[in-house]
Amino acid sequence: MGSNMKDCPDYIREYIFYLRVIKGRSEKTIESYYLDLRLFLRYIKENILGGKDPDTIIDVPFSAVSDITISDVYEYLNFTAEEMGNNDKTRARKISAIKGFYKALCSNKLNTYHLQKNPVENLDVPSPKKAQPKYLGLDDSRKLLENISPEDDFYERDFCILMMFLNCGMRLSELVGINVQDIDLDDRTLRLLGKGNKERVIHINNGVADAVIQYLAVRPDDAQTDALFLSKRKTRISNRRVQQIVTSNIERIGLGNRGLSTHKLRHTAATLMYQYGNVDPMVLKEILGHASVSTTEIYTHLTNENVRTAMEANPLADEISRKRRKRKDG
Repeated sequence: MGSNMKDCPDYIREYIFYLRVIKGRSEKTIESYYLDLRLFLRYIKENILGGKDPDTIIDVPFSAVSDITISDVYEYLNFTAEEMGNNDKTRARKISAIKGFYKALCSNKLNTYHLQKNPVENLDVPSPKKAQPKYLGLDDSRKLLENISPEDDFYERDFCILMMFLNCGMRLSELVGINVQDIDLDDRTLRLLGKGNKERVIHINNGVADAVIQYLAVRPDDAQTDALFLSKRKTRISNRRVQQIVTSNIERIGLGNRGLSTHKLRHTAATLMYQYGNVDPMVLKEILGHASVSTTEIYTHLTNENVRTAMEANPLADEISRKRRKRKDG
């Protein structure tokens, strides 16, 4: 972690260990939780304990955490809004960090530190104003795929990357993490490793499968990694390089001022499947892999054919591949 863990009290250290080892949270998520909890403890030290050095939290006793009241937390949230200018979304994230910490304490998830009663159990979370996600329409999606230059040295790779984003709706980290053995072209399936190291298997439509086949035909045989997508050094491609590929191709079609990104292509895939495939939102959430546990239980009743139909419904599944083959043959 980038933060100074030497300033971390034992009870926070145990919680961080729990998040990393038991819950399997990413280092980025752990860093975010720690920073939010650190700010909360600094507030407790300065405003409740009357401490004179709020920059350090290692001396905040567990008793201060266990004696906290919901009114104290509301005062803290008011402080983050008034003094720090936090919006609803940021304060909701801070509340999630606090609630997660106290939930672990009250459910005996930590080895040493426990609480009998959860003081923030009934803490309300602000409802952030939801902005409409940015995404490409069908015509712009077609244009993006059709304007990748076949003369580019990494044309097949870059085309395959964009096809996966636009058809599968995967996250950037999921795409970068794909290994060659994760793809079953006979069964038309792809295994992804999502948030919290959770695996899911999705169906890939004919357009994506065709793009994979053509890329594999030119993928270097002497790569020292099982990674599907390789850099020019024949190592696993980086998140940053994929972002550059997406950005440069979006700029090529004149949409560089739209604030589009790899995550926006994920929104695009979901939107196209929903708008043109008459896809049940529950099936869509399974494909995207961002459901809660309770929702995931509902997904267990869905058939693989639902997922297959949803993926095939994307209008980009076949038409771009047909046009590309014609262009090559011509």
